[in-house]
Amino acid sequence: MNKKIPLIVVAGPTASGKTSLGVELAKRLDGEVVSADSMQIYQGMDVASAMPTEDEMQGVPHHMIKFLPQGERYSVAAYCQAANTCIADIVSRGKQPILVGGTGLYINSLVDNISFTEEETDLELRSKLNKRLEEEGAETLIKELAAVDPESAARLHINDSKRIVRALELYYQTGVTITEQTKLSRQGGSHYNPLIIGLNARDREFLYERINSRVGIMAQNGLVEEAHCCIGNDKGTAAQAIGHKELMPYFSGEMSLDEALDNLRMQTRRYAKRQLTWLRRDERVNWLYIDDYASFDELADIAFNLCDDFLKKGECEFA
Repeated sequence: MNKKIPLIVVAGPTASGKTSLGVELAKRLDGEVVSADSMQIYQGMDVASAMPTEDEMQGVPHHMIKFLPQGERYSVAAYCQAANTCIADIVSRGKQPILVGGTGLYINSLVDNISFTEEETDLELRSKLNKRLEEEGAETLIKELAAVDPESAARLHINDSKRIVRALELYYQTGVTITEQTKLSRQGGSHYNPLIIGLNARDREFLYERINSRVGIMAQNGLVEEAHCCIGNDKGTAAQAIGHKELMPYFSGEMSLDEALDNLRMQTRRYAKRQLTWLRRDERVNWLYIDDYASFDELADIAFNLCDDFLKKGECEFA
């Protein structure tokens, strides 16, 4: 079948209200939610990943959440394969798939059918690059990346050391840059006709206050206990998760809990900025500013009308 599947996408930074809007749209459009969050795939990380509760789901089926034990590696390619299967099943039952999340790499790879070559990890090469990162700093590595892949170097933030290392690792291992690989992988065409709704705030402090408030709620809901358990059992995923790694200095006695939570607020705000930077590169995103609306219902009405027009016309004419 050559006809593309209409796919509603709700994206945005943390604490922007993606979960609530995704659920509301699913209720109005007879849809089901597919998560595009790289941390919500793991079990036992509900608080740190802002996993929607049963009450928040409001009876709407949610897919691609809590299916993987902590510590297991999961690639973008594996996510796309599973999410494609999941969306096909939703469509086969006459329901509308709604992709909701803040992991830009997951969203773009799925929506644009970007395939990634599955290479066996060269642990020795990765170790050498990580050691160089510690000794020489990210600035040296990103300059090295710019010499072979200027597009990736320009796209990556200097604080995104994990992806800088990964980009160099891929190039040294395969001789092909991520930019070249992405261009080649797009040649197969997409399965989807997407409507991408991006949530943001005109006043940055408005979003930051929501982030600060969320961290306080997470602490009340058992974040410290969850982090202590996860970090004790898993030195991989949990140790890297925002919401867990910031508490490690508290557990080691280097910081008070208040200091650790303040650091978590700062790191979450920085993460939100990186999420927005990723999304802003996509000209298809239709931005809705959460601080423009007097109520959630007003925002939801605008988003629903956008989706309704899109699904009726088969295209988006949102200005």
